[in-house]
Amino acid sequence: MTKEKLIEIENVSKQYGSFKAVNDISLDVYSGEIFGFLGVNGAGKTTTLRMLAGVLRPTAGRIRLGGFDIEEEPLKAKAITGYIPDRPYIYSKLTGREFLYFIADLYSMDKKEAEESIDKYLAEYSLVEWQDELIESYSHGMRQRLATCAALIHKPKILIIDEPMVGLDPHGAKLLKDCMRRYAREGMAIMLSTHSLNVAEEVSDRIAIIHKGSILTVGTLDEIRSQTGGFNDGLESMFLQLTSQAGQELEH
Repeated sequence: MTKEKLIEIENVSKQYGSFKAVNDISLDVYSGEIFGFLGVNGAGKTTTLRMLAGVLRPTAGRIRLGGFDIEEEPLKAKAITGYIPDRPYIYSKLTGREFLYFIADLYSMDKKEAEESIDKYLAEYSLVEWQDELIESYSHGMRQRLATCAALIHKPKILIIDEPMVGLDPHGAKLLKDCMRRYAREGMAIMLSTHSLNVAEEVSDRIAIIHKGSILTVGTLDEIRSQTGGFNDGLESMFLQLTSQAGQELEH
């Protein structure tokens, strides 16, 4: 089965004054793929994902989602994309179900389709018994799961997740990893940023390592091993080797 190119990042940069948060990066992510975007805090991960979601505008370069240019056709691009930011904002004075109705309305979903989708994801993320409680009474992990439901409610082709495991207990983390694998099998393209090497190694089909705004490498774990010469190395040692080398090169 031919995989569809769903995320296209072409020579994208984001600059704040003289500081380049993201420096001329290019990436493609395909349908059915979980793509891990790795870097330390401040490497440019969140900035990149915010540009993908249309929250920030690139200083240079082009982003297409499902073939739609994020700047030229933002509504069409966002209609097929779900985004879970690192700190999701959720209206705490709504109930969980009311919040999902609100999100469904933003996507102009048909009422029957919205009801079915809300029921499905509340059950999938174990929130049914809390659906009529105010969100202000939710734990951090429950808010994360509700934000995930909100990102999925309109059945996106693309899912963008920034630090997906923050605040999740082991059960919540396993649930999300299992669900991501299933969504990918069903054809969704998933791009997740993380500084958790274990998460990236466990779920990603391909990985990009970003350091100080620049991409150091892109590939499968085996491809990155062959690039670094560490044929038995885990992701942690390869990550440390690549980022250390990049740091030394910048110093010189």
